[in-house]
Amino acid sequence: MNKLLFVFFSLLISLSAQAQVGFGNAQRFNQGWLFIQQDNKNFKKADFDDAAWRRLDLPHDYSIEGEMSQSLASCTGYLPGGIAWYRKHFTAGEFKSQQADELTYIYFEGIYNRSEVYLNGHLIGQRPNGYASTLYELTPFLNPTGDNVLAVRVDHSRYADSRWYTGSGIYRDVWLVRAPKTHLAQWGTAYRLKAIDAKEAIVEVDIATETAGRNHGKGKKKGGSTEKNSQNLTAEITLIDATGQTVATGNTAIGPTDKQTLTLTVPNPHRWDLHDTYLYMLQVKLMSNGQVIDHDLMRAGLRTLEFDANRGFALNGRWMKVKGVCLHHDAGVLGAVVPRDVWARRLQALKEIGVNAIRMSHNPQAPVLYDLCDEMGFLVMDEASDEWEFPKRKWLEGWNKGTPGYEGSYDFFEEWIDRDVADMVRRDRNHPSIFLWSIGNEVDYPNDPYSHPVLDGSSITQPMYGGYKPEQPHAERICRIAERLSKIVRSIDSSRAVTGALAGVVMSNETAYPGAIDVVGYNYTEDRYQTDHKKYPERVIYGSENRHDMPAWRAVRDNEHIFGQFLWTGADYLGESGPWPARGSSAGLLDFGSFIKPNGHYRASLWCTHPVCYIGTYALPTESARQGTHGQRERGHRNWVSPYAQDTWNYQDGQNIRVVCYTNQPHARLLVNGQPVDAPAKRDSLTDILYWDIPYTAGTLTAEACDQLGAVTCTYEIRTAGEPTALKVETIGDNTAEVFQVLVEVVDEKGILVPLGHHAVTCEVTGPARLLGLENSDMRDTTPAKANTRQTNGGRLLAYIQPTGEQGTIRLSFRAPGLQSAETTIRHHDK
Repeated sequence: MNKLLFVFFSLLISLSAQAQVGFGNAQRFNQGWLFIQQDNKNFKKADFDDAAWRRLDLPHDYSIEGEMSQSLASCTGYLPGGIAWYRKHFTAGEFKSQQADELTYIYFEGIYNRSEVYLNGHLIGQRPNGYASTLYELTPFLNPTGDNVLAVRVDHSRYADSRWYTGSGIYRDVWLVRAPKTHLAQWGTAYRLKAIDAKEAIVEVDIATETAGRNHGKGKKKGGSTEKNSQNLTAEITLIDATGQTVATGNTAIGPTDKQTLTLTVPNPHRWDLHDTYLYMLQVKLMSNGQVIDHDLMRAGLRTLEFDANRGFALNGRWMKVKGVCLHHDAGVLGAVVPRDVWARRLQALKEIGVNAIRMSHNPQAPVLYDLCDEMGFLVMDEASDEWEFPKRKWLEGWNKGTPGYEGSYDFFEEWIDRDVADMVRRDRNHPSIFLWSIGNEVDYPNDPYSHPVLDGSSITQPMYGGYKPEQPHAERICRIAERLSKIVRSIDSSRAVTGALAGVVMSNETAYPGAIDVVGYNYTEDRYQTDHKKYPERVIYGSENRHDMPAWRAVRDNEHIFGQFLWTGADYLGESGPWPARGSSAGLLDFGSFIKPNGHYRASLWCTHPVCYIGTYALPTESARQGTHGQRERGHRNWVSPYAQDTWNYQDGQNIRVVCYTNQPHARLLVNGQPVDAPAKRDSLTDILYWDIPYTAGTLTAEACDQLGAVTCTYEIRTAGEPTALKVETIGDNTAEVFQVLVEVVDEKGILVPLGHHAVTCEVTGPARLLGLENSDMRDTTPAKANTRQTNGGRLLAYIQPTGEQGTIRLSFRAPGLQSAETTIRHHDK
């Protein structure tokens, strides 16, 4: 058993060091790049003198390094774009060839955007889509003995080209891949579960090969190759369980440019599920005359998906509600470069509050995020695009404010969308977490730009920008594109449903668009759930983008045919900002630093199955305020029970305070300094929140949530904070992290967090590490992202510390005027 486990964990280590290309020997190619934010046609030349360029390691986002400015666009977070170049010098000898006919490739997980890649002055490829992963062959222009120069031009001069922050540059990992002339095809191995019960599972595995110079990168036709197999090629597959035991094998003859399908029978299958994320290892070997010449290794999860117009969605035969959130790809001061450890902590926080699904809004994201969803148990809606053949409005002076701009990705849509969609599906299809393919988000936004006569006199919940406009593109165009893209998806993967997120359901119902997809997403249109279910009884409906309020959740909870919702959003994000100054949108359940916000705790009370309890407070208006000029507004405020209450307990003695309790338990009691509050909790009918109105008394406020029998199941406590006296630090995670997340808090003499006030904290790092940024989650903080001094917000901030490669001791010191400083030591070890 120990030997089997050693084999299994060795495969895991091997998998973590592989690119997601599906062939060859890959290694990260992130170190030692050169960078300049200028444009010059000579930058591509091998002999250009780049000695004065900045040296850096990838991934890198140059927009987040820029300064926010009111003169820039709010849609992309008031941050700049621009044109920049990257160069890397290397010798072929650094990557010793194993075979005489070995080929060399470069694989970019993501470059934003409109990139051109050169090797030794020769253009080897270009890709306008900044979210697409792209592979180029280097071999024809590779100098086998001397210096080689890889040059990448990034053109984000159209910086306001998105409705949210995108970042700029080579912002994901880069890989160098070596492979024989005949090798497994890029993204050519795929598996499908055909049948499963308690005794066995039937799994089909597709294996594709390609040979340099023969249709490279163009996909293979099913049915095999007519080429002579002079190399005596065979493909072998092995399925290995989590203990390292081989559970199924298969082999087949295969041609040099070919595709074959094998069927495996897996005994006693263990299913992948949200609370049991069991993953097999699927190993593929390409053999020539009995010798391994190429290989692939991937994780495989076995599960079933079922959609029904009346019952919703079932995972592994269990009908359930999808409790999802939408996520953009940034993380505050980190910009678009989000390390695995940061994603893992964010997903763990979402898991804690009951989230079970992620919508990749609105583009394919970094491969590591899908890996984590497989490991941690999330369903995933993968999404191709936010914009099709025409540009959408991009707000420049604040969300829905002023005159919009119209830069975007529409200009390369017709040339690239088929490949972009196909590449998304081929790249990501082996992730068991993915249950839906979305071909587009809000492409049917009324009059942005598509229009239809039904807009005259119809009630649509999102802005219509006027009634029917016959001079604008007709909405029927949408269905033709949807049919085309859905066909592409199904030709690659027929095991999952195709969806789209509809913004103008009333308009789209007048077209064939909903019929072109398998599952229809409704954005903010809960009032259509019942009406359309009756009118279109075969349609599977869910909320693809939704508000956080209770009525939106009740529309899912209380209707069996609505299988779930995706809240906008799971975490605060850069861009789509309000009027200056605003870094982004505060719509998340988590803040920039991945801390759970009050509305996140409220969501936990609606979604979690285990007992949860949280208390927050806010001052009620005084009688004189209620009688003032804004009396009506103040009376409304007094009656409103907030799902956004902070957990603070610092007010004036005797002040009238509302205490709200977010719990999924039927009862709760409140204690002040250990003494129960006499009045029982009231329950708000709109929000289902328990609350008390009590006079303030300093000390400790405790809520005890109770079951039907009155037994305490969970508690929450907040304490009055004194004057701030010191900084306190805590390192999150272990000493093998790729990025350390260090929590810095302002505390009083008793060690209680002091949430009020702002303190300028400076971070200094010594040892083999660097500061990536300080995050305080303040949406209005325009301090440069890479500054080593930042104000606290809510009494805390988060420091991101990245080891620079060497093992050793990292020392961190934090200081703030008037407070006792804090230090901590991290002994970094490689994984």
